Amino acid sequence: MDKRLVPNVSVDSVVFGFDSIHLNVLLIGRSIVHEGIQYHDWKFPGDLIRWDEDLDTSSKRILKELTGLENIYMKQLKAFGALDRLTKRPRDMSWLISIDHPENRVITIPYYSLINLSKGTDNGLKLNENAKWFPVNEAKKLQLAFDHYEILEFALETLRNEMRTKPLAFELLPPKFSLSQLQKIYEVIFEMNLDKRNFRKKIANLSYIVPLNEKENDVSHRPAKLYMFSRDVYQKLKSQNFDFTI
Repeated sequence: MDKRLVPNVSVDSVVFGFDSIHLNVLLIGRSIVHEGIQYHDWKFPGDLIRWDEDLDTSSKRILKELTGLENIYMKQLKAFGALDRLTKRPRDMSWLISIDHPENRVITIPYYSLINLSKGTDNGLKLNENAKWFPVNEAKKLQLAFDHYEILEFALETLRNEMRTKPLAFELLPPKFSLSQLQKIYEVIFEMNLDKRNFRKKIANLSYIVPLNEKENDVSHRPAKLYMFSRDVYQKLKSQNFDFTI
C-alpha cells in the first residue's frame, strides 16, 4: 500500500446538517500569521488524497478522520481548479507553507454530505475544538478559505436541484418525523414559505411516506403524528420513472 499524499489533488467535504430549524454547514477554523498579522477564517474539512486511493475512498477516509462521520449520504460535486485558487489571497499560501505544503496548484474535488442533527440523535459526529456548525446564511458572511465560498454556493445549488427529484430530505430527518419537520426542510433549503394545506395534500398522495401509530414525545406543543420514509416503496416507484418533486 502506498499511503503517500498526492500533492496536487485534494478532496473537501461540504457537510450539511439539519437541526429542525436551520440548514447548517460544518466548518473548521484556522489561524494564519501573514506578514506579522494574525488572521482567523474558516474552511471545509478536507485534505490531500493518497496514491493508493480513488476519490470516493479518500473522501470517506478524510471525513471520518476529521469528523468521525461514516456511512452517510455523500455525493461528488465537480472539480475546482482555477489557476489562482490557492494564491488569490496571499495568506492562504502562508497557511499552506506553515503546514509544510508549499504547492501553489491544487485541484480539489468536493463532496457534499447530509446528516440529521436533531436532539438525541447519535450520528457518530466527533468534532475537534476548531470545528463548528453554522447556519448556511451565516456561513456565507464569514471569511472562507481559498474558493470555499464558491464551493458552498455550488453545493447548495446542487442540493436544491437534487431534492426536486430525489428523497434527500429524509437523509436530514430522524427515522420518525412529523410533517411539519418535513415541510420545514423544504422551506429552509429553498428559502420559501409553503402552504401547509397544499403541502400535506401532496404528501397524502405519496405512498412511500408512511403514517405511524405514534406521536411526538417531549414537545411543548400538541404532539404531532409521526411518519417514516419507506425506501422499499420508493424504489418500486422509482423503477417506474416516479418523480419525487414536491
